[in-house]
Amino acid sequence: MPYTKFNPDEMILRDHLAYDRTILANERTLLAYLRTMIALLAAGATLIKIFPEERTFVVIGTILIVLGILTGVGGAVRFFFVMKRLAATHKNPTVIPES
Repeated sequence: MPYTKFNPDEMILRDHLAYDRTILANERTLLAYLRTMIALLAAGATLIKIFPEERTFVVIGTILIVLGILTGVGGAVRFFFVMKRLAATHKNPTVIPES
């Protein structure tokens, strides 16, 4: 862990505010991943729905849907990895959101 030399009990207000900004930035990044996922899913489904007889468009639509799902899963994995890392560096049990 790169932050083991810092003691969370000795943090000043500026450090706590930076920590909060980091959490908010992580949430914004997750929302960007989810927004991209929705756009890819919509584009893929639209291609398949509008051109069901064109094999090329069906294949491209399927690829877009798979990429959308992978984007959403990748964003969620990244979000929870960063939240877990933040929780390990700061003694705040409310860092990891409850499901």
